Amino acid sequence: MDAKMELTKPMDGSQQKERATALTSKVFALRAALNAQVLGQELLIEQLLVGILAGGHMLLEGLPGLGKTLLVRVLSRGLGLDFSRIQFTPDLMPADVTGTLVIDEQEGKRAFRFHKGPVFGGLVLADEINRATPKTQSSLLEAMQEGTVTVAGESHPLPIPFHVIATQNPIELEGTYPLPEAQLDRFLYKLEVKTPPIEAMVQILSGTTRSGTETSRTLVTAIELRELQMMVREVLCGSHLVRFVAEILAETHPQSEHASSRTKRFVRFGASARAGQAIILGGKARALLAGRPAVTRADLDACLLPSLRHRVLVGYEAEAAGVTAQDLIKEWVVAADGRALGA
Repeated sequence: MDAKMELTKPMDGSQQKERATALTSKVFALRAALNAQVLGQELLIEQLLVGILAGGHMLLEGLPGLGKTLLVRVLSRGLGLDFSRIQFTPDLMPADVTGTLVIDEQEGKRAFRFHKGPVFGGLVLADEINRATPKTQSSLLEAMQEGTVTVAGESHPLPIPFHVIATQNPIELEGTYPLPEAQLDRFLYKLEVKTPPIEAMVQILSGTTRSGTETSRTLVTAIELRELQMMVREVLCGSHLVRFVAEILAETHPQSEHASSRTKRFVRFGASARAGQAIILGGKARALLAGRPAVTRADLDACLLPSLRHRVLVGYEAEAAGVTAQDLIKEWVVAADGRALGA
């Protein structure tokens, strides 16, 4: 479904608040439905919904068999979006993703016609994206950034809303290609899919080894999702919080005057402005779901790791010393707070 039409009529303040409450209650119902079908992944589901409300694309990393595909499929049904799955393999070509020109013959005349690829969906699952070659991985770049696909010089718009949720196996596994930095930067969040706790695993094993069917229904329509995404951008974020995010970004760059000795030693590349946008938009989405008109520091803190972990590239020395991006992020927050207090 394409939600390009005008979404709502002008509303006054009380009507807007009532509308926001009604829509966020549907998001809570969707979250409950996801938690009922994908067990033991409460934090992942919460972060995934925040990312969708912020209007972004998500990268899920985890071992095979943890329910990543199931989660995305159930999410697409709950949002009423056209679901499209692309299984990335080493022999997959860019045209297999975006589409290609085919010869169409009508009334004795031949002409080229564009045949849409599977990327033309409302919610696109790029399954095991890092098993395809970098050339094929990059076929999603324009789609994720511009919302269009260009073939033979002609641009084709993608549906609205349009979201890519990619899954990848840890790069230590056989047959994987690391995603290029430009591709990683297009993902709003990188979320880790962890092994469920024992009690959740017991329920999973019991439920998946007996007869039963997967049930789900549309709880938030495409038009309502677009309306929520517009509401997110109306949430206020104080200038002091925006500055805090900018301070964090400066901390991530080894060439920055604010960079610590550990940053200069361990970091190869810092985070771009897209990381700051991801932090703030995620904070706004969290505030909207909590019924608050403005972002709090806690909202931003919750979005730092998923926004930065894939954009901050550490070097070999960091790996040898056992230092991760998560360790450095904690240090950058302390440093940014210290400069704020000093000011």
